[in-house]
Amino acid sequence: MENNNLLEEAKKFGFTQDQQVWLKPFMTYPARQVGEVKESEDDSLVYFAKRFEMFSEKVNNLLQRIETSDNKGSFLMKVLHMKEQVGSYDALGDFEQIYHTLSKAEEEINETIQQNREKNLSIKISLINEAEAHSESIDWKEATEKLKDLRTAWIKTGPVEKELTDEIEERFRNAVENFFERKKNFFEDKKRMQNRAYERYRDLINQSYHLANSDEWEETTAKLKQLQNEWKEVGGNLPRKTMTNLWNNFRKAHNHFFERLKRKIQREKNASREQFYEQNFERKQELAVEAEQLLQDLSLNDAVKRAKELQAEWKKVGPVRPEVSDAIWERFIKACDRVFEMSSLEHYIRKRQQASNETFSETDGLQARINALRDFIKSDKGELELLETNLDKLNDSPSNDAFRNMLKGKIRNFNRKIGTKTALIEMFQSQLGAISH
Repeated sequence: MENNNLLEEAKKFGFTQDQQVWLKPFMTYPARQVGEVKESEDDSLVYFAKRFEMFSEKVNNLLQRIETSDNKGSFLMKVLHMKEQVGSYDALGDFEQIYHTLSKAEEEINETIQQNREKNLSIKISLINEAEAHSESIDWKEATEKLKDLRTAWIKTGPVEKELTDEIEERFRNAVENFFERKKNFFEDKKRMQNRAYERYRDLINQSYHLANSDEWEETTAKLKQLQNEWKEVGGNLPRKTMTNLWNNFRKAHNHFFERLKRKIQREKNASREQFYEQNFERKQELAVEAEQLLQDLSLNDAVKRAKELQAEWKKVGPVRPEVSDAIWERFIKACDRVFEMSSLEHYIRKRQQASNETFSETDGLQARINALRDFIKSDKGELELLETNLDKLNDSPSNDAFRNMLKGKIRNFNRKIGTKTALIEMFQSQLGAISH
């Protein structure tokens, strides 16, 4: 009973055509293929209706989480992602209703965000007033701690409207920086301490440059890290520009050494990776060669079984060099396609003979297979034309990227299958020619 209900629901929103399952157009979304008929058309429709139930459950779970969350704004991107999936999720059901439900949730979240930003503005104005009150203080220790607390509270407070952000950020920053600038100036009379810090920094820089070209990788790495720790402990209250120049010189020496170390490690990795690539390439070549020989070495049933095993083995083999990856894959998958296409063809011929209770001669059998393949190619080209039409109609919006890539993948698959069937026709024609001679 449940499947009957699902079937009725599926037929409201989808249909089957040429062993493919299609979702009807809705809103601005065109009709699109969501899958293939596996067992029967009804079973396939029910399967994709169940997938819609799964998608609906995901949406409902998300809405429940939003409802019970104190931070509803954090779910905005999840809602937008769900809305994008409406146009690409392979299922049959009322996607339009889900789209409107998600749109309503999006509006409510945006409203909550707006309310939070108004609340954040009130909090930040209060923090600005406190910062400005402490900006002119001469109680350096107490004011420093207070301004640090205010800055922490500022960071923890969420955003405000974009048009106000720069203004209030500048007011708060000016109040804090004004205090710390005054504090820095107050302590500038402690020049001896600054000079000691400056000389210590220069000494650490000189030691770093002395080590920068060392080839004692492990020992030098440890020494440079020790110098970095010593740098952090120097302290001192040097002017910002002076400190920046010292730090840049210190970092330059360290960067020079660690860039050299990085290149050394990369060279070692590349050598190891090349060997790994070569081993994988040799294995994939072996699998491709075996796949190409299946129809010559095995019965058709055994060839199909072995082709599936080879595909499983292929997935376990690691990557090869990018420049040869596509070529070896095309060689392998074309060989497997040839086995599967031949199996499908022979199944079709057997069914036809059983239905008509006839037995083909060798010549008639070859011609029947050629005619069947031509019919299959015609059907494939019809599907291919529909896919290309849908691709041409798709706009360039980034939200369509996933759907666009799916269409391109299906187009490549159909072109490859058409090429395989064409090659089989040529083989059968060659056999016919041999018989006639």
